[in-house]
Amino acid sequence: MSILHIFDMDGTLLAGSTANLEVARQLGTLPQLNELEARFAAGTLDTRGFSAAIHRLWRDLTPDAVAAAYAAAPWLDGIADVCADIRARGEHSAVITMSPDFFARHLLDLGFDEVIASRFPPPPFTAPLDPAAILTPDDKVHLTEDLRRRHGLPRDRCVAYGDSMSDAPLFRHLTHTVAVNADHHLSGLASLDYRGGDLTEAYHLARTLLSR
Repeated sequence: MSILHIFDMDGTLLAGSTANLEVARQLGTLPQLNELEARFAAGTLDTRGFSAAIHRLWRDLTPDAVAAAYAAAPWLDGIADVCADIRARGEHSAVITMSPDFFARHLLDLGFDEVIASRFPPPPFTAPLDPAAILTPDDKVHLTEDLRRRHGLPRDRCVAYGDSMSDAPLFRHLTHTVAVNADHHLSGLASLDYRGGDLTEAYHLARTLLSR
């Protein structure tokens, strides 16, 4: 029977950073983004409000700027190797992230089968943002269930990799979970905890769960 591997991006595949931070560095808008992050952390801005704010802030964003931010970002080692091994075994890999799709979709080049992210208009932003297209932490559970049913897999043949509060609903939902350089929000929720800079090591831990 096959296996479904679900990866978070920010703080998980992307070590110690987020897509938004990397784009902000590229555009020189870190102070404005840090202000939005503070409002989000304080609970005065939700995921949809945050996305609407960056849509306004980055209205002149170009695909070249996104590609440069992606290339300069601090990714974990071994991502392409993990994707290749999953595919060689006839298994499935997906990234589910609340971050913008214009950044996350570049991960398809590394071999992920699917990348599901908050949907933005193509940059530069001439079209309005659809609030319903912005993902929330609970959406990670619903989207995983959609993938699981599509592939005809039971829940115990799925494994999630994540790092923070946005992954907590999915970690409560699944039996097999690996915390990757995680913060305190996943304490007591993850089956296994990995600290380091190589995704192949976290992936090998996950395979010990699946062989039990």
